[in-house]
Amino acid sequence: MTTVAVRRQAQRRRSPLVGYLLRRIGTSLLLLVGVTIVTFALTNLVPGDPVSAALGEGASQNPATREAFIKAQGLDQPLFVQYFIYMGNLLRGDLGTSLVTGRPVTSDLATAVPATIEIAIGAIILSLAVSVVLGTLAAYRRGLVTDQVIRIVTLIGLSVPTFWLALVSFYLFFLELRIAPGSGRISPSITPPPRITGLYTVDYLLNGDGVGFADALAHLALPVMVLSLVTIGLLTRFIRTSVLEVLGSDYVRAARAKGLPAMRVILDYVLRGASLPILTVVGVAFGSLLSGTVLVESVFAWPGLGTYAYNSAANLDLPGIMGVGLVVGVIYLLINFVVDLLYGVLDPRVRIA
Repeated sequence: MTTVAVRRQAQRRRSPLVGYLLRRIGTSLLLLVGVTIVTFALTNLVPGDPVSAALGEGASQNPATREAFIKAQGLDQPLFVQYFIYMGNLLRGDLGTSLVTGRPVTSDLATAVPATIEIAIGAIILSLAVSVVLGTLAAYRRGLVTDQVIRIVTLIGLSVPTFWLALVSFYLFFLELRIAPGSGRISPSITPPPRITGLYTVDYLLNGDGVGFADALAHLALPVMVLSLVTIGLLTRFIRTSVLEVLGSDYVRAARAKGLPAMRVILDYVLRGASLPILTVVGVAFGSLLSGTVLVESVFAWPGLGTYAYNSAANLDLPGIMGVGLVVGVIYLLINFVVDLLYGVLDPRVRIA
């Protein structure tokens, strides 16, 4: 076969994946526009007076001050005009100024989002590692004592309220046993690392600060553990179901008939065959961890996206609320895009279809 023929064959093999990738990018961009419309519309439907929330009761009673604020914020324009102004500012990277902090919303989110990403990544890694073991073990021991115990434990994990679990963990490990540090991302005596990624554990490692890394990791332990316990229950039950479906397939029975080692059958055949549905649930769980940590962040005084969203909503900070809504929407779009892309990489049928 000539070199030209080899190149053409390689291009034909790559073209389904490239086309699949381009289609997913186009769909994601359209969805992103939809996210901005929904975020803007829902924010403007929030009950309350944003002028009074921003200026205070005293200043908002002054007609001149009130009128000047309304004009400065463009609140006197029709909603569709306000939306196009919002989109123009958004394309320039301007999400407005927070009415609570007085700083640009982009600056506030640049601090809050990495804090939430840090605990979400830790929680999803720990949850996935434990759930794969428990779910696979429960599937192989279906109907036996091991399976029943794992199912009961995961049911308890799904039933326990996250907020209550966070309070109990904080009280037990910090106030009573004194084996966990207090609230926040680091101790007051530790200097924050020079910003590189915004993830304290990573930034401390990149700067070679072992003391800071150990302190940041210790503060990370309890929030990650609390979030993981709930996520482990969800993932374990789903992995058990997915593995049970694959165990009855012909290629798994053929692998066993060949006398392959049990561990190789699990890793190369069972988990690989069950990976696609598991990948979908992991993506959804990770998105939920990134956008639903407000209660855990409140207990541990973690300055993340959930805390910022709560403060913005409580003070009717419209720029902050729209910024959080946009970030959450983008997070889910990115996660879905990555999951779809991995689908195309792992399963040729997806990208060819």
